[in-house]
Amino acid sequence: MAHAAPAPGRARTQRQRTPDVFGPRVHTAARWALPVVLGLLYGYWAAANRRDGGPITGWNVLFGFVTAFAFMVLYVAVRAVAPRLMREMHALAWAVFAGCAIGFLYEQGGATVLAAIVLGLVIAAAFFLALLYRFSAREDATGPGEA
Repeated sequence: MAHAAPAPGRARTQRQRTPDVFGPRVHTAARWALPVVLGLLYGYWAAANRRDGGPITGWNVLFGFVTAFAFMVLYVAVRAVAPRLMREMHALAWAVFAGCAIGFLYEQGGATVLAAIVLGLVIAAAFFLALLYRFSAREDATGPGEA
């Protein structure tokens, strides 16, 4: 198959670099935006569960924002502390966070506290097993202490 030869007298243009979509600036923005976005979604979800299709009141909005703020603070705390822990405790920290978050949402929907605790424990156990597998596989691939 024939290819066209470069035209004489024309300088070859260098390829332009593609923008670094996942550069340090994007990671810094995401580090702050992710807790805020997740917190607002979680707060809205909790407030919607609590009002159970009723009218939106000032107390309901306040409950949503307080819940969102609490979620954001806990998320940032777990994200800051968990990587410094051993892999089992790292997985346990995220599992407890996820179990409590889901259990709280379930309880706001009108379920009994016992049912919310059971669901939270089931979710936490599933998260623990999945994250322990992930952290173990990643550590085994890179060596201890480098994961």
